[in-house]
Amino acid sequence: MYDSFTQQLAGLDLAGLTIKPAPFDPSDFPSEEAVEQTFAAVWSDMFVMFSGTSLEADAEDVAWGFVNLFHRAASRKSTQLDRASDEVRALLAAADGSEVHSSNLEEQIERAQAAEASMVAFEQMREVAASLYLEETGSSWKPFVGSRSNHSRKVTSAVVEARDFLRARAERRRDAHSPEGTAVLFAGGRPSFASADEAKAFASNVWATLDKVRDRVPDMFILHGGDSKGVDRLAASWAERHNVQQLVFNLDRRLGARAGFKRNEQMLKMDPRYVIAFPGNGVLERLVIEAKSRRVSVVDRRGPLGTNPRER
Repeated sequence: MYDSFTQQLAGLDLAGLTIKPAPFDPSDFPSEEAVEQTFAAVWSDMFVMFSGTSLEADAEDVAWGFVNLFHRAASRKSTQLDRASDEVRALLAAADGSEVHSSNLEEQIERAQAAEASMVAFEQMREVAASLYLEETGSSWKPFVGSRSNHSRKVTSAVVEARDFLRARAERRRDAHSPEGTAVLFAGGRPSFASADEAKAFASNVWATLDKVRDRVPDMFILHGGDSKGVDRLAASWAERHNVQQLVFNLDRRLGARAGFKRNEQMLKMDPRYVIAFPGNGVLERLVIEAKSRRVSVVDRRGPLGTNPRER
């Protein structure tokens, strides 16, 4: 919708339709320091409360829900922003040059600006909570459905006119869902281990491999399947700790047995610089074959405990 809307605006005469700065400033929202201190206190007390009780095993689920509160709040503000943007589009299409029309347009722009600022504030709160979740559980937080996008990197404080506001809205929307940099594809299955020491050794090999690849590709972002019970979980936690963007390709269960192969195809279309392969099933083996056929460098870690099989 946003791309076509921007194209429609390009043909409109917006002369004289200037928009006042947003009627608020950063001090109208909780400061980052206040959010961090408050959340840390709440988080600590929450886990202390559950510790040693029959509900201790459920603490991680409750923690996930705590982060999700702010994710849902940001999503609601995003919906409000979309609606306000639609109203701006309708008003521009019906522009008659009257003072009443200009006043209505300015009012809708202010509503959109307010919704956007609130959305960004809630997203920042979610990120603080998600960092606490990562530290407590070792897992990267993600919603059950949809993306965990973050618009704050590109948001500006004011919009000068309607065309600029809507174009910026479209660009921010794309940027929030389109990682920048060089793609690196990470893949693996659900390994099992005979001891905790083996599991730790495997995790160390995963993170060491990612560290080495990042040394070669400083602007990397990771493509993976988002399996919370497999090796993808280790890659996701590494990425979050190192502020590396992630693009998650969930299985389309409607495709049945073809789902894994379809996902391979989708990820390879991102033209990754490297494919990092840890032990997996036949779908992963096919991914490695396809990557080599496309002349994509494969970092093979399908040996024991995630080592290079050639070093055995």
